[in-house]
This record gives sequence, structure tokens and C-alpha cells, in this order.
Amino acid sequence: MLKTYFKIAWRSLMKNKLVSFINILGLTLGIATTVVISLYVIEEFSYDRFFANSDRIYRVNLDAKIGEEFLNEASVMAPVAQTFKDEIPEVEASTRVIKLSSDTKIRMGEKVIRKGTTAFVDPNFFEIYDLPFISGDPSTALNKPNTLVITEDQAKALFDSKNPINQVIKLEDLGYYSSEYHNFAGDYTITGVIENIPENVHFQFDMLGSMLGNSDAKNQSWLSGSYVTYLLLNEGTEKSQVESKLLALSKKYMEGQMQQGLGMGFEEFFEKGNHVYFKLQPVTAIHLNPLYAGKGDFEAGGDKQTVLIYCAIAVFMLLIACINFMNLSTAGASQRAKEIGVRKVMGSDKQNLVFQFLSESFVAVCIAMILGGILAKIAIPFFNDFADKSLSMQTLIQPEILISLGVMVLLVTILAGGYPAFFLSGFKPIESLKKKISKSGRGAFRSTLVVFQFAVSVALIIGALVVSQQMNYIQNKDLGYEKEQLIVLRDAGLLGDHLDVFRDKLKADPRVQNITKSAYIPSGPTDTSSQNLVMDDSPSGSLRLTQYGIDEEYIPTLGMEIVAGRNFSLDLGSEENNIILNQTAARELGIAEDPIGKVFEKMTDNQGGRQEVRVVGVVKDFVARSLREPIRPLMMVYNPYYSLILKVDNRDIPGLLTDMEQTWAGFNSGEAFHYAFLDELYNETYIQEAKIGSFLTVLALMTIFVACLGLFGLVTFTAEQRIKEIGIRKVLGSTVSQIVGMLAKDFIKLVGISLVIAFPAGYFFMDLWLQNFAYHIDIAWWIYGVAAAVTLLIAFGTICLRSVKAALANPVESLRSE
Repeated sequence: MLKTYFKIAWRSLMKNKLVSFINILGLTLGIATTVVISLYVIEEFSYDRFFANSDRIYRVNLDAKIGEEFLNEASVMAPVAQTFKDEIPEVEASTRVIKLSSDTKIRMGEKVIRKGTTAFVDPNFFEIYDLPFISGDPSTALNKPNTLVITEDQAKALFDSKNPINQVIKLEDLGYYSSEYHNFAGDYTITGVIENIPENVHFQFDMLGSMLGNSDAKNQSWLSGSYVTYLLLNEGTEKSQVESKLLALSKKYMEGQMQQGLGMGFEEFFEKGNHVYFKLQPVTAIHLNPLYAGKGDFEAGGDKQTVLIYCAIAVFMLLIACINFMNLSTAGASQRAKEIGVRKVMGSDKQNLVFQFLSESFVAVCIAMILGGILAKIAIPFFNDFADKSLSMQTLIQPEILISLGVMVLLVTILAGGYPAFFLSGFKPIESLKKKISKSGRGAFRSTLVVFQFAVSVALIIGALVVSQQMNYIQNKDLGYEKEQLIVLRDAGLLGDHLDVFRDKLKADPRVQNITKSAYIPSGPTDTSSQNLVMDDSPSGSLRLTQYGIDEEYIPTLGMEIVAGRNFSLDLGSEENNIILNQTAARELGIAEDPIGKVFEKMTDNQGGRQEVRVVGVVKDFVARSLREPIRPLMMVYNPYYSLILKVDNRDIPGLLTDMEQTWAGFNSGEAFHYAFLDELYNETYIQEAKIGSFLTVLALMTIFVACLGLFGLVTFTAEQRIKEIGIRKVLGSTVSQIVGMLAKDFIKLVGISLVIAFPAGYFFMDLWLQNFAYHIDIAWWIYGVAAAVTLLIAFGTICLRSVKAALANPVESLRSE
């Protein structure tokens, strides 16, 4: 019986090749899009679920407010981990991580290699994160200072096939600043090799060193620290049980240090409108929470909003494809009316007919699923390049995923074929044989589906246009500095004592207009630091500022503008106690009208140490980091080090780069020469937004294409229903254009209704997206005009494609039975 159903279904598909082709094409595109996006979504939500205890691991974050500044940090103070472990019974274990280098310098005899990200971790790190060991003992691997666990790939890169255990390597240029520089360069013994850390883990380290070699890890300060801290909670413990105890613990350990460093106690600190809270974040929620990006997070992280946008697009794309199936199936109903009447007269009941039509849908969906899988496999490499992912169809080969795909086939079959099946099987035999098919109610339903399709399409077009305009705004906004013709040598400090000689040689080149030494770069990788200025002797009389360490050439090199006072100048003597503020800092310090010569105290440590500083200049506000955030108060101090930024002309940039590399090589440092253009670093800051814009554009085109297939189906259905009317009109003298206009009028109305729905929906969602930027465009009226014009033009073209054929038909063919 089943075989008969499917044989008839196949014959029906072959008999109506055009309708079948359009049906399957629409479903194929919908399924392929859904598969690719599903792979992306699965990976994004799979982060950090690799570990056995992932549901019990939490990161300790710091949320604080000091004055008008809010601090959200993913790193906390050194003593937090052990204190929480000792004083909170619900905490089973705690461990710390501090990242040291993203490109570690390794010396092996005479050979120098730069490879791998290095971090220091507590010896019990592998008790919480059960990373599989290939060799070595996870319980003892890091029990001694200067021991190192490396990944499988790092072991192959360093030792090839040689056993790395107990091998000694020398790490150089390794350390970090806290209150002082902590140097960890030295010899390290490899005590373990682990499998490569999966890509869907929020930290990606190639070498893990023992924290026992870090003297700063014993620091008892509760006012500053850079240690990413994780807690493993007991089975059945809710994070709220732990968080309820953290405020009391904070007071216990911070009280004395606050009094000494800030001149106020814990309660007074809160009474002044400030606060400091420790909060627990599930490790599985880290990747999609952007709150701590760049504030202690080990990775840039994902964007939950983007993932949800992609999910919505996948759902809408599949729905639109199913809607097409419904419209095209019912559009061909009149052609099958006699078939249905004959089947009913011969004894077929409604249930048999429903099953027959569902079997046709099932065959079409299965074909579309196979073709959609092939198309998805072809598209995945392009999507990987686009999204910087490594998705694979292999992800789908899991029992639960395969079951989900099977359920999806059935759901799409029912969703796409259910309405046509019940609609077609409901024809009455007499009316079917006379081709008198009732249209009551069903035309309105089909029209509603078309309105939905085009509303989604228009909303996507609006989204793509808004993103494009925001990106154009980002490119052309006055940033307060010049980003063109600037070359950044971020790692110039690797030359060590030769850095100043290298700078002087570059400065002598006529193609170099200016050069500055500073590790603080407005866009791209940069050093970051902050500092407090004491405004008065009141307990809350301090302002926290971003701090830049620069030289006298920084401001002119970047084309910044001094709006009051002067720049740094060594001709005037030492600049050690002088500072330059940005306009926002001068305003928040209350000295905007007369800033020059004002004296403040700069905090130098957490024990109350202070240094008197004097304002000598004010620089025009500039965008430091991103347009997503408002410009913050900023202070520049005279402290040039490490990196170089060059202002060059356009005469011979390739030749200049070649000469720079040769000069670099002449110092025989063993370090590779790297450079970047500041405008490119700036653009990379907004790469996610650019990708969203490109993705929305592609999806908008695909969606409107599939929607037009549905419109084609509805025009076909209407033309078939009105074939005799069209014939009579032609006999009475109607022209082709009049008949096309008659058929098009109702459909253009549907598209117009979709515009009315899409405009407010598009505005709402894109206005919500724009709120991610402190500086953004206002959505212009012409964006709606362009979206409407594009949609109407495409829709009218689709209508004409089918209605002209109906209008050109010979009226004799349609009227000969009358």
C-alpha cells in the first residue's frame, strides 16, 4: 500500500515538473540555510560543555561602581580564590588563571621560536577542567615552579616526534605589570602533554605554567588584581546560595584596605553611591556574554543577539519555503480537481486522499532534504571563511541531531503539505468533476501567507540597509585622530635596547613624516591601564580615568588637536609630573573652563600612595577603542615605551615597508617583523557588524527570491481560477496590459500591506541593534523608500512573468466548452 502511495506521488511530481521544481527549489534553499545556521548555532551554544563538571563551574566576576564609572571585570584579586574556597562550604574547589603571552618566545639552544599562547594556572587547574592528558599526571604536573604542560600541537611543533616529557625549554619576554613588572622568563620543564583544547572552549592555551612560580599570586590586596578565578560548586548547589555570602566576605577583607587606600570604610563607600560586588557566571554562559569582552575575557566571545538573529532568519526562511509549497500546491488544485472527483467516486475517502497528498509532500521534502544537505556542504566552507568558524557536516552525525533532522522532515512535510492535503481532499466529487472549486476563506489564507513572506523580506532589506549605513557612518565619522597613512609596529619593543636606534633610523627616512613611541593605540591590540585622580579630600572626591603613556610626538603623529594648553615637550624639562586630559576628563573634573595649571593627586598604589600632577594641556576628545562605547575620561602621562606608530606619505609605501623590514633584520634579534595599518585595525574592530550586514544582504535576496516563488504560485492559482473571465475580457476587447493590470492590482495590494507591517517591525529591531553603539545613525526615511521600491519592483516583475502568459493565451481555448 505504501509503495503505491509513493509511486503515485512520484508520478504526480513528474507530471507537474514546473510546480515540483519550484517547490523543491524553495524547500532546498530553506533547508540548506537552516542546516548551515543550525551548525553555527549548535557550536555557539556548545561552548564549555566539553567538561565533565561544566554545569558546576562558575567564574568570579567583579561588578563595581566608583564615582560615575562602572567596572565589569572578568578578573579579580589574587586572594579571592583561596578565601572563597576556605570560607564558603558550598565551594568544592577554586583555581586561578593569568594569561601572559599570545605569541610566546621560546629558545631551544640556538633556535628561537615564537609560537603558542601561555598562561599560568594553579596546580589544581586540571581537577576543575578535565582536559585529557596524553602523557604526564594531571594531579602532579604543575606541583613545582617552572613546570609546563603543553598541547599536542605545541609538542609536535617544538619536538616533532621526540618525547617532550622532562625536556627543558627557555621562555623569554614573558611577564606582566601589576603594581610592578613581574618577569617569568626562564627555564621550564615540560611535565605533561594534553590533547588540543577544543575550539568551543572559552580559553585557548598552548602552554600552561605553574602558578607556584608567580610571587604576585601571593599578593593579599583586595583592591586590585588580574586573576581569572573559577569555582567548582558542590553537587546540587545553586549559585545564589554562594552569592548571598559574598558581600559579607567582601566587607570582611576589603574594610581595612579601603580605609587605607581610599580614605573610607566599606559601608561609607556604599553610602557615597559606590558599590563593589562579586558575581558568579556559569562557565557555559561566558562565550555569549559580551559584557566582559576586553575586560579579562580570554576571547572576544560570541554575540547572543547575533546568534538569535541567525536563528530567526533560519526559522523564517524555512517557513517561507513551506508557505511556497502550500501556495504552489493549491495553485495547481484546479488541474487535479477531476482526479480528486474520480478518486472519491471510486471509493477513496478523505483519509486516503490526505495520506496520498502528504506522501507527495514527503517525497518532495526528502528530495529537498538531500539536495539541501548537498548545498549546505558546498556552502559551509564559504560560511566558515565568512564567520571565521570551522563548522563541519560531521557535527550532524550524532544520534540526537539525526533524530532532530528526522523530526524536521516530518514537521516540514506536515507544515508544507498539511494545508494542501486537507484543502485538496476536501473537494466535493460533483464540484470537482465540474471544476467548480470553492474559494471561500482559502484565498484570504493564501494572501495572508504572501503578506507574511514579503513582510519578512522587506524587514531583512531594511536591516541590511541600516547596517550598511551604520558601517558607512563608522568609516566617515570624525574620530578625533587621523587613521589613514599610519603604520603600527606593535611589537617594536622586541628589539629591546635597539628600539631607539631603530626609531631614529626610521625617523631619518624622508618617507616617514613623524614617529611616536607608545604602546597605546586607539584601535586594535593595545596596552590598557587606568588611574584615579583625587579631586578633593572628600571620601568620594576621585575620578577614574583611562591612562595613556605617550611621548611628545604622539599627538602630532596621530593628528590630534590640543584645544587648551600645550603638548609635552622635553625642551621644557621633565614632564614626569605633568598630564594632558581629554575634554571629557576636564569636564568631569569640573575644570572645563580653566583647566591649565590645575593640580591633582594621582594614586600610585592601593596603600594610599599619591603623586601630585599638574594639567598642562587638554586634547580634543577622540574615540579610543570603539564607537560602541561613549568617550571616557582620559589622562595622558609622559611614559613612552615598546610600540612605534609612524605617519607616512603615500609615495612609496611598499618600498618603505621593505626597507623597514631590512633595517629590522639588521639587528639580528631573531624576531619576525610585523606591521599593521591603523585604518585596517580600526575596520577590524567592527568586523562583526560588517559580517551581519553582508549576511543580512544575502539572506534578504534569498528570502525575497523564495517569496517571489510563492507569489508566482498565487498568481498561477488566480489566473487558473479566472481563465474564463480573462477569455471573455479579451473577446470584448481588453488589451494585454489591462488584463495584466487587473491581475496585478490585488497582489500589489498584498505587497503594500506587507510594507505596512514590515516598516515598524524593521524600525523596532534595527533601532534595538543600533543601541549597541554610543554613536549611531538615525534611521532615514529613504531606507524605507528603497526597501519598498526594490520589493515592489521585484514583485511586479514576478506578477508580470505569469500574468502576461495568461493574458496572451488564446481565448478560444478557455471558452470552447461554454
